[in-house]
Amino acid sequence: MTSAERPRAGAAPAVVVMGVAGSGKSVVGSALARALDSRFVEGDQLQPPENVARMASGLPLNDEYRKGWLEAVGREVADAASGGEGVVAACSALKRTYRDRLRTHWPATRFLYLMLDKETSRRRVATRKGHFMPATLVDSQFADLEPPMADEDAMVVDATRPVEDIVAAARSWLAANAPAAG
Repeated sequence: MTSAERPRAGAAPAVVVMGVAGSGKSVVGSALARALDSRFVEGDQLQPPENVARMASGLPLNDEYRKGWLEAVGREVADAASGGEGVVAACSALKRTYRDRLRTHWPATRFLYLMLDKETSRRRVATRKGHFMPATLVDSQFADLEPPMADEDAMVVDATRPVEDIVAAARSWLAANAPAAG
């Protein structure tokens, strides 16, 4: 990590709110960004048109399709963080390799994993309006899911908790685990 990438004590956080479809990444991420006075990056808006069309037609993304999208999300996080701005991004980041790819852009990226069961995910995705991803892709999300391991800088939270409770817990976790002066 270069000195430009090393978080300062009290530095604004770089957080990726991750999880399967329907876990609430966008809702929680935007609420957390407001609470932290940080930039919010909606990962879905960075999906290339071919990925959106693929998912809308019921076809899941594989590692190759996700590669450019993860690069775009990682660049947005790094652009904000390198300028001293706090940033919260909504991005599924389902696999450890995806989270590692995001960290190549900003190594101090932290993850808030919104854990959700398959049936709740399917129900939420089926009832949301105006989103390109159909509920038929929920199984593929769970097939790819690799929850964060103990050695990753991640907090796991039940995605069925009220948004304000999740945001409060995340703020406490971020404050308790802020970079030390150095």
